[in-house]
Amino acid sequence: MQGLHLTADLYKCRCDPAWLTDAAKLGDWCVQAVQAAGLQAVNQLFHTFPDTVHGPGGITATVLLAESHVCVHTWPEQKAVTLDVYVCNFGGDHSTRARGLMDALVRRFNPEWTEQRSLDRGDTA
Repeated sequence: MQGLHLTADLYKCRCDPAWLTDAAKLGDWCVQAVQAAGLQAVNQLFHTFPDTVHGPGGITATVLLAESHVCVHTWPEQKAVTLDVYVCNFGGDHSTRARGLMDALVRRFNPEWTEQRSLDRGDTA
């Protein structure tokens, strides 16, 4: 088992607030971004959390990929987002596609700053 796991924490996102609160809008865009990156969506789940005293509820958007998964979690009251892109490289190296998808996700939210990490998973021998 080999793969690439990318994560990003986005702060002070300057996108239209709807990207942080509209699950259908974000979900549709995520599926399109997956396809544009050359990955294959096989299922999806988009959930909006209830409003709180701090403001509108956030979203969890998950796209199950033939190659693994993409997850987006939003915190509109903080203008923050966490991203998770994981691809298995069993049948071929999908790393470039995963990085392209992560770049598209980060651009969508237009954060003031990000913290990104990359982890090679599994035994390469």
